[in-house]
Amino acid sequence: MDDDADQQHLTAAPGYARGQLAKAFTTALTHEDTETRRRAEGRVERWRAVLAGMAGGLLTVGSRTPVAGLPAWVTPEVVRGGFATGTPSAGGPLQPYETRLAEQFGVPADRRALFAHCLTDTGLAWLWGQLNSGRYEVTVPEEGALLTMAWLVRHGEPAAALDLVAELGPFAGRLRFLPRPSTGRPAQDVTDALHRRTVDDTVNRLVRRRPNPAVEAQREALAVWQPFGDEVLAHWLETVSGADGRVLELAPDEAWLERGAALLDRYRLLAEEHTRCTKHRSPKENLGILRGALEETVAGRELDARRLGLLRHAVASMVRRRGLPGSPAHSELRDAQRVQAALPSHHALAQVALRRLALLPQESGIADLTPVLAPVSGPEERETGVPAGAQLPPALARLIEGALSAPVATLVERGVVPSAEALAELVPQLVAVTTARSYEDKALRTLMAANYRAFRNRRSLLLLNLEHQVRIEELPWVRAVAARRGDGSAEAALLLRQLGELAVRGFPGTILPNPLVRELGVLARRSGLGAPLVEELAADIFMDAFGPKFLVAAGIAGELLEGSLYERYYGIDYAAIRELASAEASGAANRAAGRARTSPGFARLCAERAAAASSAAGSSESPSGPWVAANGKVIEQAQILTTHNLATLVHRVGIAPEPGWADLARRCFVTVCRLTARVHRNPWPYPTVKDAAYAWRQLVFHLSLCPPGEQRRVLDALDEEVARHPIHVLIRLGPALAGLRLITDGGSFGADGTADGGRTRRLLGWTTDGHWLASDPTTGAPHGS
Repeated sequence: MDDDADQQHLTAAPGYARGQLAKAFTTALTHEDTETRRRAEGRVERWRAVLAGMAGGLLTVGSRTPVAGLPAWVTPEVVRGGFATGTPSAGGPLQPYETRLAEQFGVPADRRALFAHCLTDTGLAWLWGQLNSGRYEVTVPEEGALLTMAWLVRHGEPAAALDLVAELGPFAGRLRFLPRPSTGRPAQDVTDALHRRTVDDTVNRLVRRRPNPAVEAQREALAVWQPFGDEVLAHWLETVSGADGRVLELAPDEAWLERGAALLDRYRLLAEEHTRCTKHRSPKENLGILRGALEETVAGRELDARRLGLLRHAVASMVRRRGLPGSPAHSELRDAQRVQAALPSHHALAQVALRRLALLPQESGIADLTPVLAPVSGPEERETGVPAGAQLPPALARLIEGALSAPVATLVERGVVPSAEALAELVPQLVAVTTARSYEDKALRTLMAANYRAFRNRRSLLLLNLEHQVRIEELPWVRAVAARRGDGSAEAALLLRQLGELAVRGFPGTILPNPLVRELGVLARRSGLGAPLVEELAADIFMDAFGPKFLVAAGIAGELLEGSLYERYYGIDYAAIRELASAEASGAANRAAGRARTSPGFARLCAERAAAASSAAGSSESPSGPWVAANGKVIEQAQILTTHNLATLVHRVGIAPEPGWADLARRCFVTVCRLTARVHRNPWPYPTVKDAAYAWRQLVFHLSLCPPGEQRRVLDALDEEVARHPIHVLIRLGPALAGLRLITDGGSFGADGTADGGRTRRLLGWTTDGHWLASDPTTGAPHGS
């Protein structure tokens, strides 16, 4: 879920929705894949619902309550861009499990009847049984509502249960409030092991893998057609006479013709059975030439001069390339190819892996990969025909490793979680458990964990006026048991610190993605550490405003970085920011209205810094330029001032990633070099330049936390690192490295962010004109312009 400044849009005009409808309609009509067309047809219906709702007044796009008649807590169906369709996610036709429950309860197949039944003694007993067993699923938060009601009744809070029923009642006929019974393992309320995919997910991926046509064609060529070609070649060589080695110097006798006819008969059988490789059919290929000439000769037709010349050239070419059939060099080559062709295919080995996975619980991950990735055993050879000792290829092993169940730090270390975005997919599971642990009762703890996981699947709405997304505390059934939640701040703080260290250590050159920021934000609020975490704002929907937490985060950065290399490099006056925060806090305290929704002083400061930085990024014109890039420059200044959460994590949360800040700075620079290499001859380099500048900013932050002597050693290491990359990377990054060394040595940039006649520069990402990092290192001309 997004916080207050995550989704800011200039307009909610229907143009975007019409464009998405057109794209989905085109895909539904033209795509070659049936399943893709089917999914596109679903998108067409949803976008039609969006446009109809906007036109008919059913939808108020940009509001926290976009669907008329539905409160904010109802989970909306949301399509790309944050548009609600008007259909609640817990609505629509009865689900199969609801129909089965109606039959089991002996009530009409109607949601209101099911709701009413759950308020009876019999219905409550069934709900209590679900709570006791934990064998249920909550796929949307609403499916946990009646379980919460039943828990309240069982724990002597009938008044709270009645209040909850009264709030849910008006929607009982429209929304599903019953949990989904599950026959699988009971829901777990405590776990340290996570997995990106279940065994069942992995099985489905393996089943979808098909034999690679090119690989199988090559295997067939090695096993079938090259040995057969050797036989045909040897047959023609029987007609050679003399030192020149030309075929048909000797007239073929009857025995030769009979053997040739037998070869042609076998060819037809082989061609009918082995159809993957088609090269042998081509009359221009050597085997095709030899076979065609043999057919003519066996049929008693004399070869004309052209065909005879082709035949002699093909034979000479084959002998020259591989040697005479049966010669030592030729035999060695064919033996090696025979071994290669006999290796089991990836597809055959995948079938072995599927047999192993079938023996494991399907709805969880794999705790021990060793038996699944082991070489093929003797019994498996007898059952599958795959030779014993064969190893699973790396591609299959990586796919299976995606189901490894282990602590998240282990998953990051082993590369199962390869990015901060992938980490963000797993973190809700940990946050759900930590959040739920503050409930003392085990059944309630399990229920609230399931509810949290479902809530985290809720898609963000397009919101205007800096409104924030619905938070889990606003759900009526969560509010109803809020008093049963303990403190939990220490555990939240511990997990926040662990995850913060893991993200920064694992992916030092990447800013924290918004989904991860939101999960860490939940922990920050629960921990009471006063650690505001800010999201990355989208430049195309920026409204020239920042929430108050951005100024607070900048103030925290100042507490850590005032007087540091970071402050000097980016030309920040953290003392002035402290005064600005104090002034705005005083002004907000004097206003009768509640908490301020924006920080105008912070927005003004970022806009002023963006204007001053225009020439530093390479712009030769005014700072206006394209509006998206102009917004991007303002947002980048906000990220610079706040360090985009790094200072908050260090100074308030207390992260201290091992092996230290110098190592993180060096690893950030590896990312900078890798991204800069992608700029070369890139027709659209600016997104890559932006990412490189973000990684550079992380580098400057980490370097600023090192002692001065260590800073210089790191700079020397950066020089060594850039020398390992292509020369264009060294040329491009030269001004940035010179600038960093200048500030480290106590120097300063000019007002335009440069020094030494432009040979030394401050590296920023956004620009409204060509960026110096994207310029051709030989001519200075910009790429992608």
